[in-house]
Amino acid sequence: MFDRFNRHINYLRISVTDRCNLRCTYCMPETGVKLMSHHEILSYDEIAAFTKVAVRHGVDKVRITGGEPLVRKGVVTLVEMLASIEGINDLSMTTNGTLLASFAADLKRAGLQRVNISLDTVNPEKFRKITRVGTIDDVYAGIEAAGKAGLLPVKVNCVIETSPAEPDAAGVAEYCRNNGLEVRFIEQMNLAGGRFSVVHGGEGGNCEVCNRLRLAANGMLRPCLFSDIEIDIRKTGYEAAMMRALELKPACGTVSERGDFYNIGG
Repeated sequence: MFDRFNRHINYLRISVTDRCNLRCTYCMPETGVKLMSHHEILSYDEIAAFTKVAVRHGVDKVRITGGEPLVRKGVVTLVEMLASIEGINDLSMTTNGTLLASFAADLKRAGLQRVNISLDTVNPEKFRKITRVGTIDDVYAGIEAAGKAGLLPVKVNCVIETSPAEPDAAGVAEYCRNNGLEVRFIEQMNLAGGRFSVVHGGEGGNCEVCNRLRLAANGMLRPCLFSDIEIDIRKTGYEAAMMRALELKPACGTVSERGDFYNIGG
């Protein structure tokens, strides 16, 4: 499946919820945000049905995101549903890791292959300041559980201001080296300001080779994170929405004034 710029589109990111158990300073205000109503949120059956259409058109890589995907009830069932779709070669999840210790084994049994876990500092006080409500030991427990369950490779996503050489980033890098983890450094982005860059140690942020579509929890299919283009898969139909997203995918990201990381999945 190719877009109009001849980019091979094979990656679908699925946000299953806009809810999160943390309040990270770069993601949402301390008071929280206006959440989607439950009737807006796609059911697991709808997500699985759309994913089957996407796979028929060449998607073979699927990532479950949020918000925090593990706060949605029954998410292990969704993993099992997606894992049963023939043609998906890479099924992963991005999580903040705080709940992962309780889910890792079940997620692996359901068919999840690997996880990316957010960790921006190894300083407990700084971690609490960034997340406002989080405890870093919960993330460490989640990372350990993921390794034991075989959700490999365990990758760590570290948000930085400008450079992987920053003290917090350097601490995360050392922790990852000592524990056999892969680390990716992501410069802090601004959707409305159009600030984004290539991920250090990863593939994201390079518009020339962007291979992804994003399905928001409310059924809006977005061909670009840094754009307000979106197609309602319920109103448009799954097949037509896929084709429309390919037609409208821009050459490069600009800005998004209607999107937020907590409900698109980053």
